[in-house]
Amino acid sequence: VQLQAFGGGLVQAEGSLRLSCAASGRTFAVYDMGWFRQTPGKEREFVAAISWSGGFTRYADSVKGRFTISRDNPKNTVYLEMRSLKSEDTVVYYCAASTRFGVSREYEYDYWGQGTLVTVSS
Repeated sequence: VQLQAFGGGLVQAEGSLRLSCAASGRTFAVYDMGWFRQTPGKEREFVAAISWSGGFTRYADSVKGRFTISRDNPKNTVYLEMRSLKSEDTVVYYCAASTRFGVSREYEYDYWGQGTLVTVSS
């Protein structure tokens, strides 16, 4: 499956932004999907994940209550709704697909999209 993330950009602190990740290729609905983010020089950090059906989600503590992951299987798209953005949310965000259920580690994801940069200005 090929993944393409988009929707990043510049937003003011406490603002909102929605990232999208469009999938093509194999059947999207069989994959659990995740969002990760990475600061240059650091390891990729788990942000959120959603099961293939959308019935299960999990979040990193740092974004819980502010970010919401969702998916639209007929549109082959997963979303990350980000609210109350902080300066520390300024990083590159990646979407990924996994054949495993409810996972949060980078190595548990099989396919990755290119990143999209989110910049939060204070």
